[in-house]
Formats: sequence, structure tokens, C-alpha cells
Amino acid sequence: MFEIEYKGANCVVISTKRAKIIVDPKLSIVGLKDVPIKEAVELITEHRFAVNNPDSRLLIDGPGEYGVADFDIVGIPARRHIDTENEGLLSTMYRVEIGETRIGIIGNVDGKLSDEQLEGLGVLDVLILPVGGNGYTLDATAASSLIKMIGPKIVIPIHYADKHLKYEVPQSELDPFVTELGAPVEETVKYKYKQQIAAQTPLTVIKINRS
Repeated sequence: MFEIEYKGANCVVISTKRAKIIVDPKLSIVGLKDVPIKEAVELITEHRFAVNNPDSRLLIDGPGEYGVADFDIVGIPARRHIDTENEGLLSTMYRVEIGETRIGIIGNVDGKLSDEQLEGLGVLDVLILPVGGNGYTLDATAASSLIKMIGPKIVIPIHYADKHLKYEVPQSELDPFVTELGAPVEETVKYKYKQQIAAQTPLTVIKINRS
């Protein structure tokens, strides 16, 4: 079993009994306090979202294969939604394996993923992805299309409108994404993943209230 918390923007915390991953902890970029990462794995989708704390357990900020504590991690290069083809692949998507469970973490990327990128992500149980749109990241339609291609059981939307966050580009509310996907929604303050239960459920959106 593991737990997932949502801190705002692209920041999520994935915790097992022995270790913790913190994704994109630099929340000062949206007007919040940066998330403390002492002794945690810092997982970065873009360099500007890193806090680079030397007390972190490990900094992972690009493509490659990594093994640390309870996690096996694969980083996959991707193009940011705001970039042109000439600007290269400046973002990283991740597949995180915890035992037999696979989690996909998608940053602010272009939704037109190649077959190679989709193969790198593979079959996922949980998919964490932004849905705020407005030319900055995936919108409701692009996010829903990607979900249908990958086919996870659990979807955790992030990076949508929040009156307490100061996004560089205004983000859409969560409702358009929920309507577009057409899947049931469960709301919680901390998502506790149990493999046997999750495997038996249809596609479900888990709305984790920001903590």
C-alpha cells in the first residue's frame, strides 16, 4: 500500500512506509511555500520546479532509469506544451513502480505523445496528469484522450484552477475534464492505494483535495 497527497500545481507526494517521493516541490513559483524534501526523493518534470535541497535522498531531474528505496523509476523525455519542435525535449515524464503497481506522472507536456513515449510509460495502474489547459498544459480533451490511450484504472488530475495559486497562465476548473472523461469521481484528502481494491474498480477519477 502507498499514499498520494496533492500539494498544488504539479506537486504530489507519494509515500510508502519506508520512503517518499515529492514531485515538483517548488511551489513558490505559484505563490505557496516550497514543500520540504528532507530525506525524500525529489522527482522533477522541469528543472525550474526543483528546490535542489542537498538534504534530499536523491534528486531525479531527467530521463534515465533509477532505483531507490521502494521505487523503480523510468524517466522519459517529452516536449513541453509551450515549446516548439526546435526547442527540444525539456520536460520529463516518469513511470514509478512500487511493487507490482505502476504510476505514471505527466508534467506540462504536449499531448501528442509518440509510440516510443507511450511504450516507455507502458501499462499503468495510476495516472497523474495536469488538466488545466489554456495553452500551458493538457486541457480536458487532450488529457482525456491520453487517458483512453493508456487505460489506467485510477486517474488523479492536478494543475487545475485554484484561487490560492498564482499560475503563470490561468487554469480551467476541474469540471470540464470530469465531464469530458465521463468517469465517476471520488473525493479525498489523501488517497490510499490498495492493489486488490483498485484492480476491481472501473476507471475512476480521484480528486485529492490540496493539503
